[in-house]
Amino acid sequence: MRYLTIALSKGRLTDMSVEIFEKIGIDCTELKSSTRKLILSDEKNKIKFFLAKPADVPTYVEYGAADIGIVGKDTLLEEGRNLYEVLDLGFAACKMALAGPAELQGKIEELNIKRVGTKYPNITRNYFEKARRESVEIIKLNGSVELAPLVGLSEVIVDLVESGRTLKENGLVVLDTIADISARMVVNRVSMKMENQRIQKIIDGVREELSARG
Repeated sequence: MRYLTIALSKGRLTDMSVEIFEKIGIDCTELKSSTRKLILSDEKNKIKFFLAKPADVPTYVEYGAADIGIVGKDTLLEEGRNLYEVLDLGFAACKMALAGPAELQGKIEELNIKRVGTKYPNITRNYFEKARRESVEIIKLNGSVELAPLVGLSEVIVDLVESGRTLKENGLVVLDTIADISARMVVNRVSMKMENQRIQKIIDGVREELSARG
């Protein structure tokens, strides 16, 4: 029996994923240790894990280097990879939003937006082209996106919003919600056919655990 490989997003999604996997009988001891090993395994269940940057998880899954991946919906929307999204895990919930200065609140339909600052150029382009039918200049940023409208780099931003506290402290508000975001389980298309029974067992186990948590 070959190993099933699971790619996990580095960061807080790892801890939440580990908690669920342990509940359905997968041994995550190596995953929780402070080892520097890149590939960690559960020998009994023939499962291997590796941690990757969130943006890389869909790539590993699409190309079959991982059979299963856990990653945020924001990354899936941005990367647009060809894979199966099988479960909404519900944790790490937030929203992808269009945000800007408070004085723009309620005036979204009248806005003539020219420049948008964001870490998510593909999501932003898709939103403006399809939902708003507007052409804008998208400025890709890597750091604090909230800074862009404050220094005149862009009129608005597209970013993840969790509590909204950072926006509020900087005089910004949500102008429109683009998508609800949370952690998702994804599966490689070929793996789903070749290892259907084993993968389905994991999916069903996780689904039951989530259901039990309400």
